[in-house]
Parts: sequence; C-alpha cells; structure tokens
Amino acid sequence: MKKILCIGEALIDMICTDKGKPLSEGQNFLKKPGGAPTNVAAAIAALGGSVELAAKVGVDPFGKHLIDVMQSFGVSTKWMLQDENFFTTFAFVSLMENGERDFYFNRGADGQLNRQEVESIHLEEFSIIHFGSATGFLPGPLQSAYQALLQKALLNNIFISFDPNYRHLLFKNNTQAFIDQSWNFLEFCHFFKVSDEEALLITGKDTLNDAVDILLKKTKAVFAITLGKEGTLLGINNKTAIIPSIKVNPVDTTGAGDAFVGAVLHQLSGYDFEKIKSLSEDYWKQIILNANKAGARTCEYLGAMEAFKHLSSDIFK
Repeated sequence: MKKILCIGEALIDMICTDKGKPLSEGQNFLKKPGGAPTNVAAAIAALGGSVELAAKVGVDPFGKHLIDVMQSFGVSTKWMLQDENFFTTFAFVSLMENGERDFYFNRGADGQLNRQEVESIHLEEFSIIHFGSATGFLPGPLQSAYQALLQKALLNNIFISFDPNYRHLLFKNNTQAFIDQSWNFLEFCHFFKVSDEEALLITGKDTLNDAVDILLKKTKAVFAITLGKEGTLLGINNKTAIIPSIKVNPVDTTGAGDAFVGAVLHQLSGYDFEKIKSLSEDYWKQIILNANKAGARTCEYLGAMEAFKHLSSDIFK
C-alpha cells in the first residue's frame, strides 16, 4: 500500500470559550491543533493508513505541538518543515450570540511552504495527493507550491483529491479568486468533496440540482457533495445517487468533513491509479457510506483531534 500525501496548512485554532463574546472581549481561549489537510492526515492515520503531511510551521512551541500531535497519530512529519523566520499560524474564533463567528486569521509559517520545497518531494512514493486547504489560494508561496505540485502530480499519473474548504472570512473581498482557483483543481482532479454551499458558490447556481448539472458536465472526477443529515450526493459517470447519513446525536461537527475525506482516501489507497479509475459505481457507493460513518463518529466527540482518536477501520464493518 503506497502512501497518501496531504498538503496545506497546519495551524493552531484558538477557540474563545467565553460564550457570545467577541474576540476583543474574550478572556479565555482553548488551544486546538487544526488545519483541514492536517485533520485529513490525522484521520487517515487513525484509520490505519500510511500518510505524510506537507506543511510549514514555526520554530516555536506551537509548531512543535503540531508536529508532536501528528506523530502521535502516526503521520509522517518528514515534510512538516519549520521556518525560523515565521511564527506558527493561528486562527482565533468566537461564536457570537447571533450564531455568527468572530474570526481573526493571524497568518504565519503555513503560507511560506514554497515551490522549491514541494518539488523536492519524491512523488513515486505516493499513490494519492490530497489538496485540502483554502489558504492555498491566498497570495503567497503556498499558492505557487500548490500549483507546482498539481502539475507534478498530473505528469506522474498520481490520483488527485481536492477539497476547497471555503472560508468566507478569508475571501470576503475576493471570492472570485477562490472560485477561479477552485475550478483549476476541479477540472484536473480525480475526486473532490464539496459542501452544498460550496457547490452553489463555485458554480454560481441558485439550486443544488443546477450546480450538480454543471459539475457533471464540466468535471471528469468522481465527486461527493455533503448534505448534512440528508446524506451525501455521489456524482459518478454522469449519474448521481444519495448515500444516506448515519444517525447520531452530534456533540461537535468540527472535523467531520475532514474525517469523511480521510476515510475516502484511506479506502482508495490500496489500489493503483488505473484500478481506482475503474472502480464500479456500487463500490463507490460503499466507499461513501463508509466515509459517512467516519464523519458521523467524529461528530460524537468534542474537537476534531480528540474525535479522530476514536476512528478505526472497524467502523467500516
């Protein structure tokens, strides 16, 4: 079984625990390791997969914490690089009384992973590369590294997975840049996962049916659109199917989408590129059902990394 490579941000989420308080008034914060591709890598490892994470952190206690957490899951941190010139990236979040999030992104080392560094990665070791970070579409070295690794993966016939992970607070002044860069990946990847909101945003359509039609026509990938408790829409061979969700009493939905993606990629990692491309529709339905199980299990615990400790391949039975 070859390895999976995840690329993107590794960061510290600072969650304000003073309910309803804006960040300017918050006094108490809970430190959580995060970043969508970091979560996906941890989920893959928790399920028993072989995975490496390409990301950049600072030479500081928070960067060390992120590396230690990844190693505790069994993720290879060979390509978790430390940059002494930049601090580890932080995302500060507070949930307001009206349900809105007060958000502040203090970007540091994650955006500094560059083209030269990712071009040093020996891709023959990997069967799958997952691009899962909205921050990779922000201006800076990581954006260039993303594009370079995408082209290298295409040249090497490596299975490409993509999850745009749109964050309005990062792109509120330049949503079109996010959409344009997302299409660059959607047109070349072999699997992608989007939420229903992301499907509407990226396609510019008002209904999910219209968005699905666009994605079926303009992409060649197998895709999954997560619909919450309504299940997951699978798109394959110009057809769609709804795979039912798993009923749970959710405690925290953080990381559920990343666990879903991790479960999909783990199940695919036992096959070579051509075999994955030839998998039947029924097999993909089972893959998505299993991924729904992983996402549901994650919702039963507080915090993504804590939830991933309770993931194992046994949930697929």
